[in-house]
Amino acid sequence: QAILAPPLGLPQDPARAAAARRPTQQHRPRTPCCCRGTRAMGNCCGNRPEDQADKDEKFGNGSKDLSEGPAAKTRGCTDIVWIPIFAAAWVLFLIVTFAGMLNGNPSKLYSPRDFSGAYCGVEENWNNGPNLVNTPTLSFTMNVTSTVELLMKQAVCSAPAAKVLTEGNSFFDPLLETQEERDAYLCNCCIQPCGGCDASIAVEDFTDATALVDTMQAKLAELTDFSNAASLFSTGGANADMFSTSAFWEEATKYFNLVCVTDCSVDYTTIDGATDPRTFTYSPPKDNNLYAVWNTLLKAPSSNTMATDVSQLLNSSFTFQALPISMCPYDPQFCVPFPGVQYTELQGSSLYCTFDFAGEVVDAIGDVAASALESIGVTSITSAGVTELGKMAGDFLSAIDAFIIVSVLAFIIGIVFLVVLRFTIGICVWIAIVISILMFILGGAFIFTLSIQCSDAGLLETGIQTSVAIAIAGTTAVSQTITGEEVSEECTGDCQDYRGVQHYSKNGLSCVTWDDPSRTRMSQYSSTAYPEADLEKNYCRNPYKANDTLKHDTIWCITSDELVKWEECYPIGVIIPECDDGHEIEPEEWRTILHYTSYVIWGLGGVWLIIIICMVKRINLAISLNKVAALFLARNPHIVLIPVVQAIVAIIWTLLWFLSASFLLSQVPADYTPTASYATYTEAYGTGGNCTFWSTITGETCVEGTPGMCNDQWPTGDVWKASAADCEWADGVAKCWRCSQPRYAFDWRFWVSFFVYLWNHAFNIALGQILIAMAVSLWFFTKNEEKGKLGLVPKALKIIFRYHVGSVIFGSFIVAAVQFIRYLMKYFEKQAEAQKNRIMVYVLKCVQCCIWCFEKCIKFLNKNAYIQIALLGTSFCKSAKEAFFLIARNVLRFGAITALSGIVHGIGFICIMSSTAVAGYFYMREVHKDLSPFMPCVCFLFVSYVVAKLFMNVF
Repeated sequence: QAILAPPLGLPQDPARAAAARRPTQQHRPRTPCCCRGTRAMGNCCGNRPEDQADKDEKFGNGSKDLSEGPAAKTRGCTDIVWIPIFAAAWVLFLIVTFAGMLNGNPSKLYSPRDFSGAYCGVEENWNNGPNLVNTPTLSFTMNVTSTVELLMKQAVCSAPAAKVLTEGNSFFDPLLETQEERDAYLCNCCIQPCGGCDASIAVEDFTDATALVDTMQAKLAELTDFSNAASLFSTGGANADMFSTSAFWEEATKYFNLVCVTDCSVDYTTIDGATDPRTFTYSPPKDNNLYAVWNTLLKAPSSNTMATDVSQLLNSSFTFQALPISMCPYDPQFCVPFPGVQYTELQGSSLYCTFDFAGEVVDAIGDVAASALESIGVTSITSAGVTELGKMAGDFLSAIDAFIIVSVLAFIIGIVFLVVLRFTIGICVWIAIVISILMFILGGAFIFTLSIQCSDAGLLETGIQTSVAIAIAGTTAVSQTITGEEVSEECTGDCQDYRGVQHYSKNGLSCVTWDDPSRTRMSQYSSTAYPEADLEKNYCRNPYKANDTLKHDTIWCITSDELVKWEECYPIGVIIPECDDGHEIEPEEWRTILHYTSYVIWGLGGVWLIIIICMVKRINLAISLNKVAALFLARNPHIVLIPVVQAIVAIIWTLLWFLSASFLLSQVPADYTPTASYATYTEAYGTGGNCTFWSTITGETCVEGTPGMCNDQWPTGDVWKASAADCEWADGVAKCWRCSQPRYAFDWRFWVSFFVYLWNHAFNIALGQILIAMAVSLWFFTKNEEKGKLGLVPKALKIIFRYHVGSVIFGSFIVAAVQFIRYLMKYFEKQAEAQKNRIMVYVLKCVQCCIWCFEKCIKFLNKNAYIQIALLGTSFCKSAKEAFFLIARNVLRFGAITALSGIVHGIGFICIMSSTAVAGYFYMREVHKDLSPFMPCVCFLFVSYVVAKLFMNVF
């Protein structure tokens, strides 16, 4: 735009009319030979009237007189009042920064914290937290509840246990006395198909109590007896299906507690030499729906020999050894070490531990497998910190070397991109156009899937199930066409009357034959037992008898998968199945709108493709114009120094500001989070509610979320559950749920610092824009024979800093003010979200969207105002006015140029940002394995965005 601004802005309508009336060049008197080739200078053989007219038309007159070029001596200082205002803002910034350094502690943003939010190595933690002064290192212990839950279900829901609980024998009645209790147990264990289950629990079952006890004792022995640690992670161990696979380590945060210990050498091997060992006996949490059944089996009468084996198993095999309190200053349930897992310090001096298998485990599973599982576990643990902005900020401070290296790399990538773009701009633009067409296709598919998504299914799951349904429907249609056989796929109600030929479950698992004599699972379902259900071959059905209390609500089948015993099916041809629990989007009218919207998007994609085909010549012309801009860059390569210097300044300023802001962020007031204990998780954490955007629009009835006592303001605290010994009691009710403080908080000092940051960042960008505009203007008005001899950048710097720095400060202040208001609205949105005020959340989102659009308009106008300042030397307000009317008079021309420039800018941002972020991520993985790469990568993206922004300003 800077290159095209002079010919766009200077000709006025009267001059154009005069030019139209003037004879063309071929009807004018011939120029003497002595003047040919120098006519544009107007000083060869005298100035003729028509020459002066050409000069007036080209360079304007009066206040827009550029006959002597943009560097004329008539310039004066503009908007100088903003210089002392800018200086005052800096003084205020320094005051709040130094004040924050007196009480701030940036280490709180990254120091280790345990599961309760207490800081390791600190004697006095908030709210009378544990004394951890002698335990400065963050390590891991077994989360017994999560680790043993599946084994508990395998024991309690096994066939021998089910027989004891629900059937009994001729000598003993079932332990569950009522049919209601028995039905609840069978449903909670998913033993029988019922509305509360989608499939059976994927665990091995047992035919008799002896097999159950032998298998469960072997499995639990690997967890409770450290001498069996080598077999725990081995593919030949009793727990091979759970602990020898990567799936366990991918969910490491689920199976490990974060605790502060003396050092990383504290693990299961240290218990042998401990003088004060402890133990912990597992029991399901009271809110577990199998808690009552567990206690029924646990306390079964000794006279009931039928229940003896199961009861003894639960009483004797679920006791774990715990670390002594000198090594792990918590309740025993938080100090159970994980057998076979040792820990080592990250990078030698780190206060964080990472996984390191014991020698006997490595011998059992091999070095390669051990290294792979360790790596997966580390990734899972480090990525768990993405929800804590303060912790992520600390990761950034600890990875400052990566920030510097990646910042330099961003410069190199930006320079290489500009060089490559000059020769590949046409290819890049056409690739972007193809991507835009693909976006229409994918966008329509996304909207279509969203319109059929059930509330209990994820978007990806819905897409997979839809794809499976389409594939099966297609293959069945082809098969029936070939054979000439047509089978009805209709069913009503719970589909007991279904007689179709579907033989795959909803997730694509193949079904087994109902009467297969080799089948041992769910053998009670056969054509003999259910003659009216038409259990033919392996077709999906919904078999039940009229007096059955447990019955499913749609067709299902017994699968060939060893773990998933049964699963629901969809009738063939049902691409959009009914949702038992409702759709993700309610009501039906909105789903219909989305459904047809997907077709509209696909249609618009087709129209867009036709438009592209019809506008090939115009697109090629626009590409040629951008190549001219690239030509200017090629002839003046030193202009690249402007964005390079800008980027260096931006990175240094961002780094210094972030370091200063960390002192302010770390000052969380003591009364920010409640110190009381609460009886329920809901009281402490609140509820999410089921209201959606669509219910807000339609006004339908829904359950509103309620804020908890621990997270009713943003930044929010967290919730943790104390052990039974540490619970507070009131009126016979145990209050075990407590709050932990966030790592960071905002106050007015931070907002002052943040506004000054935005202002300086906007000033840096604006300065680069006006310098490039000034340099291009000087180049445009330089005589052809003198082009390349003039130092454009030094002369542009002299003019801008001598006359117009006040205007740059003024323009950047406007941008910073708009940005600050937008970020402030984001802060209020987060507060409304914490308060579960969904109406205010949507209102603030809309306000932010409007402010963002306004910000884009302001930036566009400012950039053109800087071009006017560079050309004419006028004040910011007058230049902005001239730029506005210039744009208004040339809307189509600016629109075409802006559209193509947007594509070029988009390609630049994608290339520079993605390359920088990927390089930074791999650097973090190799050099800083102890840190979560999330926050550093966010900073890398931010820096690369700044670099891309500055480099693309050249265009």
